[in-house]
Amino acid sequence: MNFYKYHALGNDYIVLRAEDGADRLQPEQIERICHRHFGVGSDGILVYFPKDEDGSFPFRGFNPDGSEFEKSGNGLRIFSRFLYDQGFVSEEPFKIRTIAGPVESTVSDQGRSVSIEMGEVSFQSEIIPVAGESREVVQETIQAKEKSFVFTAANIGNPHCVIPTTGLSADMAKTYGPDLEVHPMFPNRTNVQFMEVLDRNAIRIEIWERGAGYTLASGSSSSASAAVAKKLGLCDSDITVHMPGGGLSIHVDDSFAVRMAGDVTRVGDGQFYPEMMEWTLGGG
Repeated sequence: MNFYKYHALGNDYIVLRAEDGADRLQPEQIERICHRHFGVGSDGILVYFPKDEDGSFPFRGFNPDGSEFEKSGNGLRIFSRFLYDQGFVSEEPFKIRTIAGPVESTVSDQGRSVSIEMGEVSFQSEIIPVAGESREVVQETIQAKEKSFVFTAANIGNPHCVIPTTGLSADMAKTYGPDLEVHPMFPNRTNVQFMEVLDRNAIRIEIWERGAGYTLASGSSSSASAAVAKKLGLCDSDITVHMPGGGLSIHVDDSFAVRMAGDVTRVGDGQFYPEMMEWTLGGG
């Protein structure tokens, strides 16, 4: 099976083709491929399917634990770069169809920069989803490891828990992210972002990604965090989101529709060999 590896600000994905059998991979095979020591290593797998009759490209993505995700901002940008590199699209806007709905993508600078119209962010509990009565989930309290946080929840095709804070560090995400991801308030689990506001046009975030763990960068996390910063009146519409892997440019309009733009890097291509799947821990 051929693979194509890219990263977007250190958030790396492997693209596989459905016609090579990628649409039939089992969770344990996905885990092995994504493993940093026993596989190729990545933050997830993206599967390419041929273009639909309406001209859009179907998109499916999987976390390193084998679970399928609805939408990924960096994944969509990487997928767009793959489509461009393979000659399936040009620098004209095109549509990608995700489980969470269609998005529009535009590739520029010979594929090295990609802009995605991510759709509208929702703060409604039943859409995110968040347990309890129907409401906008804004500045509510949640506990993890006996510590209380004030959070705002959002959905941009996948769920997010955004926690404004000061003194931001990677340890915050690594310490509290695992508990918050599976907190009973989130029936479908959640992505977690700790967010520090730098000024009216810049924030910094640390990310614990659902099904993947601590992550250097995330497009959907950047989009959700920027939308929350605007919702809380902390930032204006144009926001640079700084992450350990680099920065993304986010525009949030007054209806909380998000446009995201940033760089994508092609890492390399290769082939999987069957013996990769044969290795077992503790022996050959």
